[in-house]
Amino acid sequence: ITYISGDTMKRRILSALLLSVFFLFLFYRNAVISGALEGLVLWYLYVLPTLLPFMILTQMMMQTDTVYLVSRITESFMRLFPGVSGYGSFAVITGFLCGYPMGAKVTADLTVSERISPDEGAFLLSFCNNMSPMFILGVLFRNYIPEHALHLPFFLILTGSPLLCSQMFRLYYTHKPRIHSEEYRTCAIGSSVQPASHSFGTILNTSITESADAIIRVALYMMLASIWMHMLDQIILTDSVGKTILLSTFEITTGLELLSGLATSRNIRYLIMLALTSFGGISSILQTMSMVQRSGLKMIPYIAEKLVTMTVTSLLAYLYLIIINY
Repeated sequence: ITYISGDTMKRRILSALLLSVFFLFLFYRNAVISGALEGLVLWYLYVLPTLLPFMILTQMMMQTDTVYLVSRITESFMRLFPGVSGYGSFAVITGFLCGYPMGAKVTADLTVSERISPDEGAFLLSFCNNMSPMFILGVLFRNYIPEHALHLPFFLILTGSPLLCSQMFRLYYTHKPRIHSEEYRTCAIGSSVQPASHSFGTILNTSITESADAIIRVALYMMLASIWMHMLDQIILTDSVGKTILLSTFEITTGLELLSGLATSRNIRYLIMLALTSFGGISSILQTMSMVQRSGLKMIPYIAEKLVTMTVTSLLAYLYLIIINY
């Protein structure tokens, strides 16, 4: 009997999966082409112009004293959120204002540069990587939820749910010994991590190079998610509510368009849209994974935390609709 090691077995399984995907791509080549085109067009129209400038700017801030100055300004306010240091507040601000995957990228950069501890990085990742207000207001509300009376409460639910869930996640992460370690609480003791002494041109070129690498990875993950969505659309022949919800989870922009035609009541449709917006979709999970790869932050806890936040968002929205009898 030939003994096969665990690593060899894993390699063979991976090889079999890759071969299967290769033949699927050949068989559904039209879906691959249309999915790739749709994913890249969405990236070009919505993600590239709104995300790349912020990526370059935050990279420049990370390489200078700017991030330290921001952390000093916001540190006192962040005491309302136990477990978040001064430097960590920079990830909270960018995550809530700039949207996916900026919260994850800044958190990973702060972790790699040792401005925050790995445990604080994991805690920040659990709640500060969310859909941007620009997307919620400009895409979700403008295109799919026309009732203006629902905009403010739904916006507060979408932005408040991660903060509410962070207090639950904190109970786990604040037991970690390094989250409050003096080694990392540099803002609290009045010192900063000294940036490298480079010229403005060097800092700009480095920021552009790193941001270009990150934004291209975002494009490729959006493309892959869109490809799989189009392939499954052809593989699953029956049209059903379940199929529509499944396909919508791959990429949120296209997903919301699919959900807008869902054959359900208006309130159920809104709840599913809010849940998807809170979760972000498979594409955002893949983008987040690419951003945190070098930092050692784990994806399984992050996915579980996003599912918890999605559930809380749905429950709060459901309770609100019941209370106002909408």
